[in-house]
Amino acid sequence: MQTFRSAIVVFACAWAAACGAQPSQVSSSVFTTAHRTAGEAAREFFNIRPRPQQPIPFPHKTHIAKQAVCTDCHESVEKGPIAGIPSVKTCMICHSQIAIDKPLIKQVTSYAEKGIEIPWQRVYGFTHEAHVRFQHAPHIRASVDCATCHGDVSNQTVAERVIDHNMGFCVNCHRQKNASNDCLTCHY
Repeated sequence: MQTFRSAIVVFACAWAAACGAQPSQVSSSVFTTAHRTAGEAAREFFNIRPRPQQPIPFPHKTHIAKQAVCTDCHESVEKGPIAGIPSVKTCMICHSQIAIDKPLIKQVTSYAEKGIEIPWQRVYGFTHEAHVRFQHAPHIRASVDCATCHGDVSNQTVAERVIDHNMGFCVNCHRQKNASNDCLTCHY
C-alpha cells in the first residue's frame, strides 16, 4: 500500500510540474542533459508531446490514393540523414496545374506567390537530449517501408504521430532485420 501511495505522490508531482509554466531561457556554457524544468523532464519521461498544428491540413491520404509515393515529396530521404519537409516549390511542381481551384491549393499557391515556405510542424523527431543520430537513407537502402516507422499514412488525412520512436522500438526492429545494435550505430 505504501508503494502505491508513493507512486501516486510521484505521479502527482510530475503531473503538476508538467503543467507548470516554463521559466525564461537559461543559458550555460556547461553541457548538461538536465532539463530546464521538472515539467519538461516529466513530459519527456512520459513521452508527452504537443500535437503539431499544421498551417494547412495536408491530405497524405489523397496524394497516396493518386499514386504519389513518399519520395516524390520527401526528396532528400534517399540521399541524406533527413526526409525533409517539402518546399512549397515541390508542391507547386504539380499544383501549378492540378486542382488549382481547390481552397487548400489556393492556400499553397498563396505561400508560393509570396515566396514564403509553408510553416509545417515536424511530426516525428528525436529530442536533442536523446543523442540519436538517425539517418533515413540507410533505412531506405535496406528496404524498410516508411509505414514501419511512420504508421499507415495512407489512411491519415493529416500526418500524426502513431508510433513511439523509443529505444525499444528501434532495438527490436534492428534485431528482426539483423541490423547492428551497437550503441554507436544510433548514438553519438
